[in-house]
Amino acid sequence: MAMDKKQLKDLGVELDVPFLKLLGVRCLRAELGEGEVVLALKPEHNNSWEVAHGGVLLTLMDVGMAVAARAADEAGRGVVTIELKANFMQAAEGIVRVAAKTVHATPTLVFVEAKLYDERDRVCCMGSATFKYFKELPARQSKKVKP
Repeated sequence: MAMDKKQLKDLGVELDVPFLKLLGVRCLRAELGEGEVVLALKPEHNNSWEVAHGGVLLTLMDVGMAVAARAADEAGRGVVTIELKANFMQAAEGIVRVAAKTVHATPTLVFVEAKLYDERDRVCCMGSATFKYFKELPARQSKKVKP
């Protein structure tokens, strides 16, 4: 993915999740059961070996797969992660991207797989997740203004 961090800022859309805003995650695509998210790695995303922390990469994988899961649901429901597995193959550098695809969906569950690529288009991580569909979180319902 040949682009600099300035170009990345204008790419895709920022997700309306405080933690993802803090990290700098951008959503490139959410359609037909597929999702793609991107992140420009910064020094604060690193571990003590000065490479991307596995928790940052796993978060990006989770988000990419959740985007794909939501894009597979015609009703537009949200999802909650109930299982997440990842294999880390090599250190990721620069601008990283997750491409996720829905494998199977039932009325209540959705199964997704994904790969995380670094800026040299190397696969650095691959994984799968299971999500449960939900209509709305009870916490969000209580925050709604009642007429």
